[in-house]
Amino acid sequence: MSLLEVSNLNVHYGDLQALYDVSLKIEEGEIVSMIGANGAGKTTMIKTISGLLSPTSGKIRFLGERIDGLPPHYTAEKGIIQIPEGRGIFPFLTVLENLTIGAYTPRARQKMDQSLEMVFEMFPVLEERKTQLGRTLSGGEQQMLAIGRGLMARPRLLMVDEPSLGLAPILVKKVFEILRQINTQGITIFLVEQNVKQSLNLCNRGYVLENGRVVLEGMGREVLEDERIKKAYLGL
Repeated sequence: MSLLEVSNLNVHYGDLQALYDVSLKIEEGEIVSMIGANGAGKTTMIKTISGLLSPTSGKIRFLGERIDGLPPHYTAEKGIIQIPEGRGIFPFLTVLENLTIGAYTPRARQKMDQSLEMVFEMFPVLEERKTQLGRTLSGGEQQMLAIGRGLMARPRLLMVDEPSLGLAPILVKKVFEILRQINTQGITIFLVEQNVKQSLNLCNRGYVLENGRVVLEGMGREVLEDERIKKAYLGL
């Protein structure tokens, strides 16, 4: 049984269709990447899995249980945690307050102290700045805070939306190293990202989304070597 299975998913914004019969699987312990240009439907995919959007048709199963159309607090309690595009931190709360808010589900609150210790071990800079307001952090530090807040929720599946957005290349490399480290701790990751080379080098398997449709899937390195990907996304 897959950790997450999406079958023939269709999603609309009013009369506009954003996803067309999208299917994918994520196995426990994997890093799975979904790449595509702006407007391809990547964020729509994550929001629908989270419960922020309801599909027009299709099925989403998490550990065999249907979750499509269920509210976000239900999916979060099950362990599906989304780190949104643009980080979404609370700018006028401290770093520590931002992190503790992440442990909002009953399951996560029980292990909040343990989670906080883990986050500070992974991101020492957050412990150093725990009394600072979120808005005073650099872009890279804010991304670390967003990831740390997601970890506070004790995810079974961590969905990360465009983590490299707006970061300098050296910080992008750092963020991807952090995601690899998180995965080695047993957390499954679904990564949505425009940085094709970094995300496909990181993942076990990759999906390519174009105009709301999956047009290619396979092992990460295999997808990266596909001539269509080289031409469309890498300029080769």
